[in-house]
Order: sequence, then C-alpha cells, then structure tokens
Amino acid sequence: MWLSINEGIEKGDIKSIARAISLVENETKGYEELLINLSSHQQPVIGITGPPGAGKSTLVDALIDEMIQQQKKIAILCVDPSSPFNLGALLGDRIRMSAWYNHPNVYIRSLATRGSLGGLHPKIIEITDVLKAAPFDYIIVETVGVGQSEIEIAGLADITIVTVVPEAGDEIQTMKAGLMEIADIFIVNKADRPGADVFIKNLKQMLAPAFNNHAAEIPVLKTIANKKEGVAALLANIEILLQGQHTNDKKYWLLAEKAYFLIQQKKMKAISKQQLKQDIEAEGERFNLYKFIQQY
Repeated sequence: MWLSINEGIEKGDIKSIARAISLVENETKGYEELLINLSSHQQPVIGITGPPGAGKSTLVDALIDEMIQQQKKIAILCVDPSSPFNLGALLGDRIRMSAWYNHPNVYIRSLATRGSLGGLHPKIIEITDVLKAAPFDYIIVETVGVGQSEIEIAGLADITIVTVVPEAGDEIQTMKAGLMEIADIFIVNKADRPGADVFIKNLKQMLAPAFNNHAAEIPVLKTIANKKEGVAALLANIEILLQGQHTNDKKYWLLAEKAYFLIQQKKMKAISKQQLKQDIEAEGERFNLYKFIQQY
C-alpha cells in the first residue's frame, strides 16, 4: 500500500498526497515506512509568519498568483489555531485563497496547531517532506500569528518572511529578540496606510548589520497584498536568496534542527505522564526528582 501511495506522490497525484498527509497527521500504523520510502527533492520551503492582522493570507494569495503567472506548481500549508473559538477565523482567512482550490497547479492544505506553542503543526516537518516528494516548484508554509514563539518556522523554512504592518511600531520592539533574528525578508504590508514610509525607515535602521548579527542587510519590502502591489519584487528577492550562498550556509543547520526535533519526539513517545505520576506516587516520601529522572 505504501509503495503505491509513494508512487502517486511522485507523480503529483493529489489524492495520494492528501491521503499521505492524513496518514502522517494521524500517525496511522506504519506511516514511518511511508516516510522512509519518500523520494528526496530540493524544493524550497518558504515560511510566512508575523503577528495577527498583518495580512499573511492575502500576501500568500498574491504570491500564488505571481508564481502561477510563471507557470509554477505550488503547495501551501496553512497552519490554523485548533481552538473551537477560532473556527470562524479559519474560514475567513482561507476564503482569501478560494480562487486557487480547484487550480491544477495549486495544492492547499489547512492544518491545526493541536496545541503546539510554536504556531506550527506537531507533524509539520514530516508533512512538508511529503510535499517535497511531489513535483511542486515551491512549498509555502503560513503560520499562526502567535508572537515570538513563531521562530520555530526558522527550523523548517529555507526562506523566512516576516510580515508586519505600519502600525506595528511598538510591537517591533517586542519582537526584536525573536522574529528579528530569523527573518530573511521583512514585508511591510498594507503600505498604503499613513506612516508607512517612516515605519520602514525605522525598521531598516533596526535591521542594519551594525546593530544585528546578520552579515548582510535584510531586505525590507513594501506590499499592498490586496492590490497585488510589490509582490513581483518579493518573489524576485526570494529567488535571489535561494540562488545565493544563503541557502547553502543554512542547509545543514536546518537538517540538524529537524533531526533533533524528530529524535526528541521519538524518545519521548514511550514516556507516559500518567505512568510517571503513578511511579512518583509509589516512591512516596523517598521521592527525589533528580534520582528519579536518571532511570529515563
């Protein structure tokens, strides 16, 4: 069964891709065999993150349009809150991409965070690798806007795009230690709003190499995503970064991050909190936390 699904993925069969993602997402018995037999391709993963209300979904929609004009095939993973209170927002965000759901060169999949604090799905690495085995030219991952914990995307994406709006002046100061460090490109969306130029000037000063650990200046680009303005320049900058030394320098660190995360998950799978509680209760007054954890 796994081989037939893998063959379907390699051919770009949407049903096989969707089924494989569901098997991985639900940890269906034997899904590891499917992953082991995946082909390894080198499609770039583009992560788009940023605070809520920055227009990430609208930007993704405009970016898809630009890529389709260049005859590209794109897969999009949209990671949404899993809280029942956010179901309305999920539908509201996705409707911005509704024009692409039946397009033959576009595959869109929404995933829930399932309580993950980093704004990503706990199986995001494996699901992304399923898509990398298919004949897509780009894979876009749009994260939940949850603040500094979004830096998890840096361990997944080849290019990380941080989207903000002109009103985010105070918010930028808060984000500096997190999102500032992982951004490869900054997008100031809704740049037709008042104060956009001043905000961009201040942001560029904060991002200058003299003030940060980056060897090169981080591009700061203006977009008006709902009018598709500035999106061609964004795609051009993505291509420049992908062709340069940037990706090569980062590649092995990204793989090490992924391997570390997956090994951590595997090691912890056999440990049950319920069993830990029972073992601690059995220790009674003799319990010593540090001696107890030595056995694990």
